[in-house]
Amino acid sequence: MTGIIDEARTTGPLDGIRIADFSRVLAGPFATMMLADFGADVIKIEHPLGDDTRAWVPPVDLNGIGSYFASVNRNKRSVVCDLRTENGLAEARALALSADVVIENFRPGVMEQYGLDYASLTAERPELVYCSVTGFGRAGGAALPGYDLLVQAVGGLMSVTGSAAEEPSKVGVALVDVLTGQNAVVGILAALRSREQTGLGQRVEVNLLSSLLAGLVNQASSTLATGVAPQRLGNAHPSIAPYETFRTLDDPIAIAVGTDKQFSALVQVLDRPELARDHRFGCNADRLAHRAALKELLEARLATRPATEWTALLATARVPAGKVNSIAEALELATELGLAPIVPVTDSNRSRVSQQIANPISLSATPARYRRPPPLLGEHNGATFF
Repeated sequence: MTGIIDEARTTGPLDGIRIADFSRVLAGPFATMMLADFGADVIKIEHPLGDDTRAWVPPVDLNGIGSYFASVNRNKRSVVCDLRTENGLAEARALALSADVVIENFRPGVMEQYGLDYASLTAERPELVYCSVTGFGRAGGAALPGYDLLVQAVGGLMSVTGSAAEEPSKVGVALVDVLTGQNAVVGILAALRSREQTGLGQRVEVNLLSSLLAGLVNQASSTLATGVAPQRLGNAHPSIAPYETFRTLDDPIAIAVGTDKQFSALVQVLDRPELARDHRFGCNADRLAHRAALKELLEARLATRPATEWTALLATARVPAGKVNSIAEALELATELGLAPIVPVTDSNRSRVSQQIANPISLSATPARYRRPPPLLGEHNGATFF
């Protein structure tokens, strides 16, 4: 576990960038948190009831804040603006016009109703970067609800996730929202860089469906190349074998063999060296064609020892393998490896502490800084912003 980085000793690469954050739930707040970690001043503009995820409890953190909300809202200031009132709308508009970046994920057309849309704001502030996050874009899919589960279904991810013998399955986290949030970060940074050259802002648009399709990488490429939709293979890989999970004496392990050399090392460890000379398994294409038979032979040996013993032996032989960990075990592993995955984030008077997953991006000169825990609703009402 690492401590808080001293702000007096470091400056962030995005210091001086202000973001008016009208987004809620996950994709937008994830993006603005990533930017805030590197110094951007993010003002979270909330409805009087707050971000939807404030009510998604339990579980809660040590401060009574919902852990979902806490996961994507550190380093921000919270201001309540009721857009249905004249004063609330005026304050929100003033904050938007004071910002370098506006980000929103309302249904298409909502921001226009309040005069907070791209055209209205850039008419007064042409250097503004304006990021819109939608489910299916602003054209034919404008009316469709942008929920991660729905996009995983209609976007094809569920069709390649899960066992072939069972129903299609979603990924165990709202992965499409996370991908979209990352794309929003890239788009915003690219637009800010362009502004340095031209003096003008621009509109950045990301949507869940396009983010998922791009994230399908080799599976989407296979569909384009062959015209055949990939099928569910459980934990197996469509192009590599053995590359999946296997039963052992106790817990399952993942084995990710990517070369013939690794396969030879694997069967040596399993005391079945003759498998490397078997015509069914001599190269990757052969192993793919005989995947089921290979798995049966490997599991017969793997079932004789516990997962931890096998992973230790395979690591020594440089065969990529690991036990299927729980999230708690994964955090322990990252800590053992010196990755410092957990950071305590405190407020200025250290009255609140929030345990957070560290930003995954490491910069040698201007690292992520953890300056504020997730804000209480309206915690920064009345602060001086102008």
